Amino acid sequence: MTVEYDTIIRGGTIVDGTGMPKWVGDLAIKEGKIAAIDGLKKAKAKKEINAEGLIVAPGFVDAHTHYDAQLFWDPYCTISGWHGVTSVVIGNCGFGFAPCRPEDRDRSMLSMTRNEQIALEAMQEGMPWDWTTFPEFLDSLDRTPKGVNVLTFAPLSPLMIYAMGSFAEAKKRRPNEEELKKICDLIDDAMEAGAAGWSVQRMGEHSIQPDFDGTPMVTDIMTDEEGYAFAEVLRKRGEGIIQLTYAPSGDKMAEDFFDLPTVEGWVEKLAEVSGRPVLHNTLLAIDGKPEVHRHAMEWLQACHEKGLTVYGHADTNRNFQQFNFETWNGFDIAPNWKAALMGTSEERLANLKNPEIRAKMIADKPWLASFEGIGLIVDEIEVLDGAGYPEVEKYVGKNLGQIAAEEGKDNLEVMIEIAVASELKATLRTPIVHRPNAEYIAELMKSGKALPGISDGGAHMKYFVGGAYSTDFLTWMVRDTGLLTLEEAHFLLSALPARVNGFKDRGTLTEGQAADIIIYDMDVLKQVPEGLFETRQDLPGGDWRRVRWAEGYRWTIVNGDVTFENGVCTNATPGKLLRHGRA
Repeated sequence: MTVEYDTIIRGGTIVDGTGMPKWVGDLAIKEGKIAAIDGLKKAKAKKEINAEGLIVAPGFVDAHTHYDAQLFWDPYCTISGWHGVTSVVIGNCGFGFAPCRPEDRDRSMLSMTRNEQIALEAMQEGMPWDWTTFPEFLDSLDRTPKGVNVLTFAPLSPLMIYAMGSFAEAKKRRPNEEELKKICDLIDDAMEAGAAGWSVQRMGEHSIQPDFDGTPMVTDIMTDEEGYAFAEVLRKRGEGIIQLTYAPSGDKMAEDFFDLPTVEGWVEKLAEVSGRPVLHNTLLAIDGKPEVHRHAMEWLQACHEKGLTVYGHADTNRNFQQFNFETWNGFDIAPNWKAALMGTSEERLANLKNPEIRAKMIADKPWLASFEGIGLIVDEIEVLDGAGYPEVEKYVGKNLGQIAAEEGKDNLEVMIEIAVASELKATLRTPIVHRPNAEYIAELMKSGKALPGISDGGAHMKYFVGGAYSTDFLTWMVRDTGLLTLEEAHFLLSALPARVNGFKDRGTLTEGQAADIIIYDMDVLKQVPEGLFETRQDLPGGDWRRVRWAEGYRWTIVNGDVTFENGVCTNATPGKLLRHGRA
């Protein structure tokens, strides 16, 4: 009998991502695409996969990542690639490396060292830098072997720097009329080359995701009118989306952190001017504060009723921060903490030993109130490891609130003392950030106007591993709580982010779509290690990161080729650059 297909997956429970009820059936792959579903009893293939008792579903689309540098040395975009992700979107938050003049390359990489927490030397060794313009960057991505598919935004920060001539110019002033037109032209060029749209972070003067020196990123102080000019580019083209992270105007970061009413007007106007979808980060579903996510749901519904296509990206991730003070910048919202934790380890330690600086840091407590309000409770930060220092080892297993009560001290004072006593090496762990409530998340997800996440894969990599969000979402929201069905979860993890971000040929298991498929065992699916992150020294030049992998994914298939089998990488690199959302 003639061999008709490359691969047939037999007997699995198919959850196709469209929302249709799951069923047990067969699926055939040919030339990287889904060639047939069911009616395959007598069909032959070069390879067959027995999926009996397993879930067969579309690969996950990780819509918010920062693998812009990592892609060049890690084809699978791990953490995400370990957790069933077959496509990633990069260039988020206005961050990226193109366009970039050769003389600005080191400064461009330096701007990511604090925020993404990748050493400058790792990026220098790992990135080819065979581009200047954004279209040339896409060509470089196209040439690079990939184990996942990649779609990218045109990030506004490098576009603005390029148009204004240098980092120095872009950091000290706003673009003039001629420069504004040039930025618009650069967006148009990027879109013509295949960008999904443009992205921006706007967090004000007290940005919690600052430049390497603690100053705001170029776009953090972008004006409303500049955004409207850039939105007009998409209107003229009739394509593309806008991705934005927070968006207050002025200096509102401290008191209005993640407060939707401060951003709604600008978001709606961007959607109106562009006539295109806007993806807003971040929506929260905070335990004990149902008014937060319900307001978000009402706002998104009102936008759609007005004909404005606005979606929200929700933080559904039960994640914490695991850190030491050599690299951590989690309190950058507080000016004196940001200033003290700048520079080398030696400089940080000297700052923390300085009584005047310590007093200012403790006095910064009001700045941290917004973090406390969304779940980063200072009292609940736990000492995990004393790094062998006896004066800190005695605290292991206790949280800062307990230690402060026992010793009659302020909790921030205790935190600083632990850092100094361990020469910055003690490891601490925060509670789960944002205190996500499963029932609230289910409400938000069922609205159909919010994506789960947020991964941030490739960013904050010395204290955070959000790229495991997909595994957490499936196990928590479907298996453990039953608040979402498998059908709902796979629509949310694949089809919806694909649709919102402009993917044209993937996100569901339907005939003719790209064969991006995961096959997994729901009963054993989990994050590893549980409750902790592991440290791996696997970045270029020996730099390190925190990681969390998965168990339970039996096969991950990208464009018809297996990239992981039982968690083991096959070294296949079938991933593609998705220009205009299509391979």
